[in-house]
Amino acid sequence: MNLLRTKSIEQSIADADEPGRKLKRSLSTWDLMIMGVAVAVGAGIFSVGAKAAANFAGPAVTLSFAIAAVTCALAIMCYAEFATAIPVAGSAYVFTYATMGELLAWIIGWNLILELFTAAAVIAKYWGIYLSKVFALTGLDVPPAVSLGGVDLYWGAFLIVAIFTVLLVLGTKLSARVGNIFTLIKIAVVLFVIVVGFTYVKFENYTPFVPAAEPTAGNGAADVLKQSFFGFLTGAAPAQYGTMGIFAGAALVFFAFIGFDVVATSAEEVKNPQKTLPRGIFGGLALVTLLYILVSLALTGMVSYTQLAEAKSPTLTTAFEAVGDTSAAKVIAFGSLVGLTTVIMVLLMGLSRVVLAMSRDGLLPRALSKTSDKRSTPARLQIICGAAVALVAGLTNVDLLEEMINIGTLSAFVVVSLGILVLRKKRPDLKPAFRVPFGKVVPIVSAVLCLYLMTNLAVETWIFFGFWLLLGLAIYFAYGQRHSRLNERFAKANASVNGAPAATGASASAVEPDDEDELSRT
Repeated sequence: MNLLRTKSIEQSIADADEPGRKLKRSLSTWDLMIMGVAVAVGAGIFSVGAKAAANFAGPAVTLSFAIAAVTCALAIMCYAEFATAIPVAGSAYVFTYATMGELLAWIIGWNLILELFTAAAVIAKYWGIYLSKVFALTGLDVPPAVSLGGVDLYWGAFLIVAIFTVLLVLGTKLSARVGNIFTLIKIAVVLFVIVVGFTYVKFENYTPFVPAAEPTAGNGAADVLKQSFFGFLTGAAPAQYGTMGIFAGAALVFFAFIGFDVVATSAEEVKNPQKTLPRGIFGGLALVTLLYILVSLALTGMVSYTQLAEAKSPTLTTAFEAVGDTSAAKVIAFGSLVGLTTVIMVLLMGLSRVVLAMSRDGLLPRALSKTSDKRSTPARLQIICGAAVALVAGLTNVDLLEEMINIGTLSAFVVVSLGILVLRKKRPDLKPAFRVPFGKVVPIVSAVLCLYLMTNLAVETWIFFGFWLLLGLAIYFAYGQRHSRLNERFAKANASVNGAPAATGASASAVEPDDEDELSRT
């Protein structure tokens, strides 16, 4: 059992052209840039920033956003180099398979499923709640959930997931056009928030810029589970604010930057990926970072962080209501709804593409990687992903797992950053269109920063993450390892060398002409 076997870049590209499992290249630089903005400018800018300011960083939440942005930028450089070298669907999963082996690739793919599935379900549920708030502003009392046999059904989550599942089945370009319209609307709303918010700024609200650390209110084991994993490891008492609060805030607001690894997942559907991918990714990241920092400055200048902390679930709306501007609060409620809409669309697309890549390789059932002949979209898989997200969002308290989104993303960022070093050593012949600058420095710094942000997530998040990894390993050894197409190629190559007949399996395929050379290389 060779758990470190790698899949060649050439084979990954060849598999992407397999008849009946191909995706259509239809996305431009503009589409990618808007896609990054679409998935990032949503819950992060309307709610997570306020929560981080209230509970962790105070006015220094601006620094939290800056730290998260720098961490994301460093990791995204690594993604861009990989994506221009291996322009196929699957993102970090495919990159890891080419550098660090099948087992770690499975773990990263499994973590990406965790990130994208949980994010889509959490945000779909929030969308339904915001929809009820918008109805309330128009004088209509429409509850976000209805009771069915004692179970609360969040009907809005079903509605929005169904709409975008249909759009994604009909075509990536069509859904991108719809997403572009929604994204331009929410950028306009964000600019409105910034301009109006700065008219209420009082400079005394910025002091102290970094509030002194103070112990958290609470007691016992529950308090320990909520503290950062870093604090738990170092024996520090549960606390908030201070320097550690800035990093804890950065770990939380990192949720606002998860969109950019999803953009890399769409590499197989991009026209001229060597040029389009880097431009689209970095253009989107620059715009999003600027918007986040301006919004956080307006937010913490409008009201004191202590006032935000008094609210049960602080948002941008909380700040505008505190200064008496209810009309702006209505605009924000509408903007939140529009903002979350496009986030759901991009996450659903990213989820299906990761599962598509894993199923192509046989680690998940191969039937899932079938694409439609007419539109070249994974229609069957997209419907399955949409149905699963809708059920979890509509019927469970999935928002308890919010931080699982961040830990799944950061774990992938760590591996992709280190994977660049492995790729350069294994394949010095590759000349990707984009190359991370400063040699080994940027990938190493990126990996260290991402790992450090991971340790600033709550202890309970790490416990849930541990259970998720154990479940993933059980599935891999029970199914994925035995059905892996690479495993079959190894078996056939070994059999041909030993002069014995090769074992066949349900997903067996012919050995490609260059398989033996590739196997000897890996």
